[in-house]
Amino acid sequence: MTDLSLTILPETPADTAAVERLHERTFGPGAYARTAYRIRERAAHHRDLSFLARIGTLLVGSVRLTAIRIGDTRALLLGPLTVEPPFRDRGIGLELMERALAEARARGHTLVLLVGDEPYYARAGFKRVPRGSAVMPGPVDPARLLVAELEPGAFDGVSGPVRPDWDA
Repeated sequence: MTDLSLTILPETPADTAAVERLHERTFGPGAYARTAYRIRERAAHHRDLSFLARIGTLLVGSVRLTAIRIGDTRALLLGPLTVEPPFRDRGIGLELMERALAEARARGHTLVLLVGDEPYYARAGFKRVPRGSAVMPGPVDPARLLVAELEPGAFDGVSGPVRPDWDA
């Protein structure tokens, strides 16, 4: 019998094309116009902080983290996070996020930012960014700009424009 258990694995260079196809299928062409994508296209994601979900050999999900700065403060941008539609509502997205956040914390990162739905991402520790403290380089609904503190108080006093961290 074939093992169909879920495995979460680090992304490798060999996975790039399959992950890009997964993003195209799940987000469609309009995703590339979004503000968060504009940040990501200007800086490579951290492959050591990016993970894949597989059931057997089938790629069913992906999460990536990219280095950013909020003003002068180093942080990470979570996303894209995606799961193939037939495999949604099974906790795979949450498992991917938890693995990426745990690895980021273990490597000394303290903040992770994302644009998304608070009720979903709150399960992984994300909360709404105080209005005006982090400014994205394009239109973003302020209610959807979320942050997770990987160290208590890490967001205290943080403010400024969000941009890729080319020095990371």
